Amino acid sequence: MQSDNRFGDMEITDPKAMRALAHPVRLAILERLQRHGPATATQLSPHVGATPSVASWHLRHLAGFGLVRDAVEGGADRRERRWEAVARGFRFETPEDEDGRAAAQLLAGEMFARTADLPMRWLTETGPGLEQEWVGKVVANNTRIVVTADELAALKDAMEELLAPYVTRDPARRPQESRGVRVLLYALPEAADGTGDAGTSA
Repeated sequence: MQSDNRFGDMEITDPKAMRALAHPVRLAILERLQRHGPATATQLSPHVGATPSVASWHLRHLAGFGLVRDAVEGGADRRERRWEAVARGFRFETPEDEDGRAAAQLLAGEMFARTADLPMRWLTETGPGLEQEWVGKVVANNTRIVVTADELAALKDAMEELLAPYVTRDPARRPQESRGVRVLLYALPEAADGTGDAGTSA
């Protein structure tokens, strides 16, 4: 079973595009545009760890693979080029060929690295200031299941079905008391002999 892309993500299948995106500045640029909307290279610069000229170069590189484009709405100041993300998110599957697998692994590695310290930063920076009604709803779950490949695919599809209405909801229709919540989902199959679970020694 394969997900029908309920989130409306851009599907990346070209290994060259995966390698192009597997860069911390490019990932930061794309995430910023997806979250905050159109921006110029100068506006992006302080948020992505690059000078305006370097950010501009990365934007053009991303555009070459169809990941960003000129913003549909231009704004009053036309002196600087405004960019926007082509889709609200992206997804990719690991190709079967060796080059494709290497490219997918490279991109996945950069994505994992980008969020690796997010839980700890939340714990030390955001969590202490949250209202109790939100603290009580925090989810921190680390569990192990034993399933077939088809069952894991079905589980992934079910989770996306559950999340999709909140991912794709029109901002104008969000309840007034709502706020952003970061959802990190990892399903990491072990090796056939049961090894490869980094969370345990058994």
